[in-house]
Parts: sequence; C-alpha cells; structure tokens
Amino acid sequence: MTDDWPEVSPRVRELFRRGAEVALDPRADWVTDMQAAALAGSRMRPVAEDPVLAAATRRATLANLLHWAAANVQRPGARVPVNTEPEVLEAARDLVRRGLDESGLDTYRTAQGVAWRRWMEICFELTADPVELRALLDVSALSITTFIEDTVAAVSERMAAERAELTRGAHADRRAAVTLLLEGAPLSRARAEAQLGYGLSGPHTAVIVWSGSGRAAPEQLEAAAEAAVRAAGAPHRLTVVASAAALWVWLPVGTAPRTADLAAALAGAPDVRLAVGRPGRDVEGFRRSHLDAATTQRMLARLTSPQQVARYEDVQLVALLTSEPTAVDEFLADTLGGLLTADADTRATVLTYVRELGNASRTATRLYTHRNTVLRRLARADELLPRPLAEDVLGVAAALEVLRWRGASG
Repeated sequence: MTDDWPEVSPRVRELFRRGAEVALDPRADWVTDMQAAALAGSRMRPVAEDPVLAAATRRATLANLLHWAAANVQRPGARVPVNTEPEVLEAARDLVRRGLDESGLDTYRTAQGVAWRRWMEICFELTADPVELRALLDVSALSITTFIEDTVAAVSERMAAERAELTRGAHADRRAAVTLLLEGAPLSRARAEAQLGYGLSGPHTAVIVWSGSGRAAPEQLEAAAEAAVRAAGAPHRLTVVASAAALWVWLPVGTAPRTADLAAALAGAPDVRLAVGRPGRDVEGFRRSHLDAATTQRMLARLTSPQQVARYEDVQLVALLTSEPTAVDEFLADTLGGLLTADADTRATVLTYVRELGNASRTATRLYTHRNTVLRRLARADELLPRPLAEDVLGVAAALEVLRWRGASG
C-alpha cells in the first residue's frame, strides 16, 4: 500500500472512467469466472462446500467489483475507499461464526486475478496508443491492488472484533462444543451437555435452516426452526447460529418431521430452506444427523432445487448420484435420451409408474387421470428412451428422481 498516489492525466482519467462504466455492468460470464475463482483452492474448500458461506462469498465478490467500478466512475484513477458494504461484512462475520480464520479472505485476491485479466481486455479496447495504455494499466494495477489490500485489512480488523465478541458467553461455549462434537473430538458427554444445555443421550434429529438468497430476516429463520419443533412434536430444541443466514438445529426426537408439514409452515417465507437429517441416537447420532442434513443442504444448492424442504432419507440416492456435478448431465442424457426434454406429464407418469411397481391402474389413480392416458404416456416414453423402460427400470427411475429435485435448469 502506498501513501503517495500518482497524478493521473485528464486523458487517462477519461479512459479510466469509460472503462469503469463497462465494469459497472459486467457480463454474466465475467462474474461467474470471478466467483468461481473466489471459491477455488484447498484453503477455500470449507467455504465452497457450505452453500450459505459460498453464496455469501459470491455476493461479496460481486459487491467488491461494483464498489471499485462505481468509485472510478465518480473519481477515475483516485484511490478507492475501503468496501464496508453489508455483503462484505456479513461474509466475513459468517467466516468467524463458522470458526474459520482470515485465510478465507484469500477469496478477494484470487478473484482479483480474474478481474485484472478482464480489466486489461477493457483497457485494450479503449485505446491503441501505447503511452496512454501504459499509463492506464499502471494506475489500474495500483488501484486494484491497493483497494483489495485495504479492504482485506479492514475486514480482518472487523473479523478480529467479531471473534473477540464471540469468545464470550454461552453462545461461544455452545458453538465450541458443537464444533468439537461434529469433528469427532474427544469431548466428554458431561462437559458437552453442560456447554450445550442439551442432553446427548437418546434420539436426535438435526435440521439446517437457511436463507436461499441470504436475505431472509433472522425472525424468519427462527420461525422456521420453531415450525420444525412443532412438526416433530419436540419439547425443545438446541440452536446454534451458524451464520447470518443459517441456523443449525437439533431436536430430541427419533422421528423426522414430515416434509408436507414443514413445507406448509414455510408457505409465507419462500426464501427459507430446511434440510433434515436422519434421526440418530446419542453422540454419534447427534453428529451423523447433522452431517446428513448438511449433505442434503449441499444437494439442494448444487441442483438449484426449487424445493424448500428436503429430508436426507428422501434424497439419499439423488445426493449420491449428483455428488460429481460434471457427470450428472451425461448420466441423464445417456439414461433418458429424448425423455429428458419430454413434457413434465410424461416424465411424472413414468416415475409414478415405477413407484407403483408397474401397476397402470394405481398409477392412474395416483395421478388423477385415466388408465388409457397412462398407457399412452408410457408408450411415448418407450419411444423416447434409449432402451425400453422394462430393460432399465432402476436407471430411468434414478434419473427422473434427479430431475424431480433439480431446479429450472433441469
């Protein structure tokens, strides 16, 4: 970082302003590349694997770009003030709440590399004069690097203050105990129960409540957690604030709440999502149920699923099949052929027919349609499938189940 900012000529300032106007309305592929770079690397794996932290990081990355561009539209070539917009501070706060350190701020520097390459393309489009271009690139490099380092320093300071705040009181003890239990650390049951205020013997069902966009109000997340308590018939709950947009919840019950009951309770909060783990017992059940819920949460995020509620026991196969995203599209195309792009009614009929063990009459009853309609749709499906349904029942059913959970892109 430098205290002596270079003088910028009027011509270079004008070029800088024009380039910043372009950067202020970035192409979608540029934003995607920046956000992917921000989550790349082994040090960012804990962030990339958590849908809430990953979404917050993507928002912060875009916020940094727009902040820098807007500042250079107003005062081209001048030193850009630190970005302390909510998207950046909330992302940093979430890292601290999850027990992560400042290494998570590497995201700013890795995204900077992609931004710099795109900015150079913009600069080369603005002028072919080598003197102007060199001056523009020199001040641009200083501007981008200084802005990122200033922002990292400011956010690091804010994270330190947040960490100091979190190390005090019952909430800190609860978070620390949960982290140790999830990591399988040797923490005695008595000590863990004292820190949690929650009994670890007996049954547990874990629920993760989060905001799909990161913008749901805290009271909406709390209301969703309470809805899970009521739906499960639980006497109480253990809640840990995982981030500004996520709660980790444990219910002392051995039966997971029904999806329909939870979905009905979320009808007025379309941005809230719930992932429910399999019930388990004692300390290992406490841990495993949460890991199940986390797997379910990642699957919903990976598939951009429109579903608000999912239980691990309902999506276990889909979560396994989609764990390698690059192989999903190939599996779907190879298995379904033309059925992949067929109308939704035909696909739903095939899936229901398989669930009803090949009984067309029961399928018609389940779909509230005529048996002959079911038979026509099944015949159409056989024409579209690479192999007749009877020869690949399991594969077709699995592929259609993936599509059922997939978002609009599917």
